[in-house]
Amino acid sequence: MTEWNTLFLTFKLAFVTTCLLLVIAVPLAYWLTVSSLKIKPVIEALISMPLVLPPTVLGFYLLMLYSPSGFPGRWLHTYLGMRLAFSFEGLVLASVIYSLPYIVQPVQSGFAAVPDNLRDAARIMGKSGWEILLHVYIPTGRISIITGSMLAFAHTVGEFGVVLMVGGSIPGKTRTASIAVYEAVELMDYSLANHYALILTGSSFLILMIVFLLKSTKSVPF
Repeated sequence: MTEWNTLFLTFKLAFVTTCLLLVIAVPLAYWLTVSSLKIKPVIEALISMPLVLPPTVLGFYLLMLYSPSGFPGRWLHTYLGMRLAFSFEGLVLASVIYSLPYIVQPVQSGFAAVPDNLRDAARIMGKSGWEILLHVYIPTGRISIITGSMLAFAHTVGEFGVVLMVGGSIPGKTRTASIAVYEAVELMDYSLANHYALILTGSSFLILMIVFLLKSTKSVPF
């Protein structure tokens, strides 16, 4: 039962994170695509930091922010009654930050491939920026959105360093499958470690296979 609770928590975290990322990443990728502001490279660099930053470093700074001794953590605890450190909510926020570039970059590449004449025609018709996003960019770039969502989901399922730093390993609350693999190996329970590892490997392979099938069906910029 504990094993299934751990797997359920892992995929629940990935699902919630991916849903939140869709709400955040699609408008953000659209803004990055159409914006000409000089600050854009700075924003792109910040978004891409999790790709090169060690997960433990990101997890450490998030843990400091979550701490009741820090301003954000103290404010959330005092006024909203929330404790993000070693909680599922804290894992979700950390996962959103950590997996953000895995969805923003494919979606931004897909949006960049949208023909300029479609956008210009929508503007001539008096469409607002949000209407252009909803009726031009999202339908045209839907394959890239699906691709980015699946990559973000798979990346979240396999997270280790960040979730361990900010969530620890509380059974039924913050212990994900990747952490369970590590703990099983430490205990030399290779059978249990293999059980978790096979599920993670199989799910990752299935997601990537679907991504590449989509890519072969229609050119998907990465």
